[in-house]
Amino acid sequence: MNKVILIGHLCADPDVRYSQGENSMAVARYRLAVDRRYKREDEQNVDFISCVAFGKNGEFAEKYLHKGIKIAVCGRIQTGSYTNKDGQKVYTTDIVVEEHDFCESKGTAAGTTEEAASPYGPVDENGFMNVPDGISEELPFN
Repeated sequence: MNKVILIGHLCADPDVRYSQGENSMAVARYRLAVDRRYKREDEQNVDFISCVAFGKNGEFAEKYLHKGIKIAVCGRIQTGSYTNKDGQKVYTTDIVVEEHDFCESKGTAAGTTEEAASPYGPVDENGFMNVPDGISEELPFN
């Protein structure tokens, strides 16, 4: 099974191009900055992972994704190789995006906080807030 799930921030706006021919399709390429879970001394703590989205996923990337936004990506690893103009063989690894989702609200992504709009107080660094005592009657679940 070849399945990848990543959560990270876009390093730059996606580079979107359209294939040639009668049935042209969007091809969006972008890199995700994904934090490593464990950090070692003298070692980078972020991986920069290349992603490619085709068709409707590519169109979605073009329309909604931009530098700095935090997204979740599900897809598969695809490897390949080519010979560059210097005659050297270059190996590639990309994540072919099967789906992507937003991981933060629009206001958070834009750099604003939603504290003023929340009647329950501030939101922590993970996007959660404390539910006050006595509110359980208002919740739609137990």
